[in-house]
Amino acid sequence: MQTSPAIQTEDKDLPLREDIRLLGRILGDTIREQGGEAVFETVENIRQNSVRFRRDEDLTARHDLEATLNGLMPKEALQIIRAFGFFSHLANIAEDRHHIRRTRAHSLSAATPREGTLAHSLARAHQAGIPPARLGAFFAGAMVVPVLTAHPTE
Repeated sequence: MQTSPAIQTEDKDLPLREDIRLLGRILGDTIREQGGEAVFETVENIRQNSVRFRRDEDLTARHDLEATLNGLMPKEALQIIRAFGFFSHLANIAEDRHHIRRTRAHSLSAATPREGTLAHSLARAHQAGIPPARLGAFFAGAMVVPVLTAHPTE
């Protein structure tokens, strides 16, 4: 019987998922400590039902989710909203760090510049035969206006 060689695929987002899991566990421990077991259980119930409804289109999960959310008192709702808000902030921080980690790894490798970077654009200009002096003359007269936008969750 012939076996096929193991295909090695690098999961470049694995460190990100591990970071998010770690931060989620730490946040869960903090919620338990600061808000109590009941708040933690409610957050977990909402999270698990949300995942089941979104991933599997599980209508029972949807009904359980609706019942849980509709049954929250204002104080409880605030605690739950804060918990999910903190998780979103932590996930955004993890994504930022992952982007830095990936950019650093790419810059240390011998790989060609990534598309969308200034280095990639300059390499393409060089390949197209555009002399650096011509690029310099163009940008000397160009009006460059950076635009900074917030992340959609900020």
